[in-house]
Amino acid sequence: MDTTIASRAAVLQGASVAVLSIALAAALSREFFEDWGWLAGPGAWMICALLTASVLALPRGWALLGAALAGVPSVLAVVIGVHWLGAVIAIALFALWCGRLTPRRDAPSPI
Repeated sequence: MDTTIASRAAVLQGASVAVLSIALAAALSREFFEDWGWLAGPGAWMICALLTASVLALPRGWALLGAALAGVPSVLAVVIGVHWLGAVIAIALFALWCGRLTPRRDAPSPI
């Protein structure tokens, strides 16, 4: 496992999730999240994972699969009412997944 990629993935995913969450919370009502959070949350998570994969030149398909798998345990956290703990766990799992991926050779890594 490449710990450099894993740590960069954790920072990028965490930062992008935080920024997007703040932007969405500022732009949308609480009612939106009560009605559509089940769709908006995973969609935002996958967009952030795609950004992370792109910045780190990781294979996007494998990164999205890892993001989906890492998001599964966070569902339990949402159900028991500790949504942000689930996000932290999902970020850690996603970072570990990314650390096992090999960067694409056809794309220069900007970091």
